[in-house]
Amino acid sequence: MSRWQLYLKLIRFDKPVGTLLLLWPTLTALWIASGGLPSWQILLIFCAGTFLMRSAGCAMNDVADRDYDRHVARTRDRVVTSGQVSVQEALLVAVILVMMAGVLILALPKSVWILAVVAVVLAATYPFFKRFFSLPQAYLGVAFSFGIPMAFAAVQGSVPWQAWGLMLANSFWVLAYDTEYALVDKADDLKIGIKTSAITLGTWVVPAILLFYALFLAGTSLMGSWLGLGWPFLVGIAVASALAGWHYGLIKGQQPESCFRAFRSNHWLGAAIFVGTVLDYLPHLSAAV
Repeated sequence: MSRWQLYLKLIRFDKPVGTLLLLWPTLTALWIASGGLPSWQILLIFCAGTFLMRSAGCAMNDVADRDYDRHVARTRDRVVTSGQVSVQEALLVAVILVMMAGVLILALPKSVWILAVVAVVLAATYPFFKRFFSLPQAYLGVAFSFGIPMAFAAVQGSVPWQAWGLMLANSFWVLAYDTEYALVDKADDLKIGIKTSAITLGTWVVPAILLFYALFLAGTSLMGSWLGLGWPFLVGIAVASALAGWHYGLIKGQQPESCFRAFRSNHWLGAAIFVGTVLDYLPHLSAAV
C-alpha cells in the first residue's frame, strides 16, 4: 500500500459519515444565517473546512489513542496503531490539514477566527478526556457543534443567542450518536479502563440516548421557531424524529453490530433537518425574485 493510501486511511477518507455528521448542522446554520441564500464562496469554504478539520481530528485522535486502540478489536488495525504510519507522520498530516483549513478561514470575518481557534483546541484535546472525564461524548458534542456559531459569525459578523441555542441542542445529538458508537466498543473499553458515556450510564444507557435525541429535536425545533422557520422545517424535524425512533429498535439489545448501524445512519437525521430548512426558505426566495 502506498503512503498516500495509508494517509487516506488515516483521515478516514473511505468513511465519510464523520464529515457528514459535522456538515449537516453547519450547513443548516449557514442557510438560516443567510436567510436561505449563502454565498457560494462561504459555502465552499465551510464544506472544505469541515472535511479538512474532521480529517485532522482523525489523525490527532489516532496518535492520542495509539496505545489503547491495539486493545480494541475494531481499531487495532488503524495505521498508526499498527505502525504503518509513524506518530510523526500522522502529526505532520494533521498540522498540514489544520493549516489548509486556516488559510480558508482567512477569507472570512475576523469574528470567525477566534471561534476557529477554539474549535481546533476542542478537537485536539477531546481524545484525552477519555482518560478522566466520565462523559467525554458531551465534550465531543461541543467540539462537533462549533460549526454552527462559526457559520453565523461568517455571515452576520456576530453570533446571536439562537445560534448558541442551536449549538447546545446539536450537542445532545452528538451525545446520542456517539454513545451509540461507544456501545460498539463497550466490552473492550471496560477491559482497558477507558471512560465513555456507554459505560457511565450503565443500565440507563438506552433511555438516556432516547432522552438525548428528544432534547436535540425539541431544542432544534424551539430555536427554529424563534428564528422564524415554518412547517417545512418542522417536517424535517418529524422525519428526524421518526429516524431516532427507529434507532431504539436497533440499540435496545445493545448488540455491537446494530449499535454501529444506528451510529452510521445518524447523518440522515441531519440531512432531513437540512432539507427541511432549505425547503422552508424556497418560497421566500421565489417571492424575492
